[in-house]
Amino acid sequence: MSTPITKRCITIALLALILIAAAWAWQRYQSLLPSRTASKTAPQSVNWQQVRIDEVHVYKSQRQVRVLQNGQVIKTYAMRLGFTPLGHKTTEGDGKTPEGRYNIDWRNPNSQFYKSLHISYPNAADKAQAQARGVSAGGDIMIHGSSNLPQGQPKQALYDYLPRNDWTHGCISVSNQDMDELWRNVKNGTKIEIYP
Repeated sequence: MSTPITKRCITIALLALILIAAAWAWQRYQSLLPSRTASKTAPQSVNWQQVRIDEVHVYKSQRQVRVLQNGQVIKTYAMRLGFTPLGHKTTEGDGKTPEGRYNIDWRNPNSQFYKSLHISYPNAADKAQAQARGVSAGGDIMIHGSSNLPQGQPKQALYDYLPRNDWTHGCISVSNQDMDELWRNVKNGTKIEIYP
């Protein structure tokens, strides 16, 4: 038979375990959210006339796009992802942003979301896995701006706007201001590596 002290010790131990589990779950949940401090890109002075971007790295978990020259990070941009950001894109409409090595293969100056740089997803492996499952791998994955400015609206009104949460269908969204800089300095054929 349990004594009142034993019951109290068991109750305290159970409450402690529940609090530990809740704290762990909260920390895990917070780690999956976009960083609140990454919503604005810190000003970084770059002399673009002396730089030739040869690679773009995308870090999904950090919500960052980094442009590199000869392996050195030249500038970092805040970004947002597809509405289901975890994991590699495998199916059209899954809301995921692909992971892996691709290229910037063409661009659209009249994109639905300001301007856009096309990522060469799906590659042969992406197509093969989708075909084996009898589904479409999807496509039209871009780096693009965050808003299409209506005619006559002052450019600055939404120029540096970046939504707080992930919102695309799998694309990588940056502010229009950052998109202009990427548009000018990331050429077609540039390698892009997208990390989890």
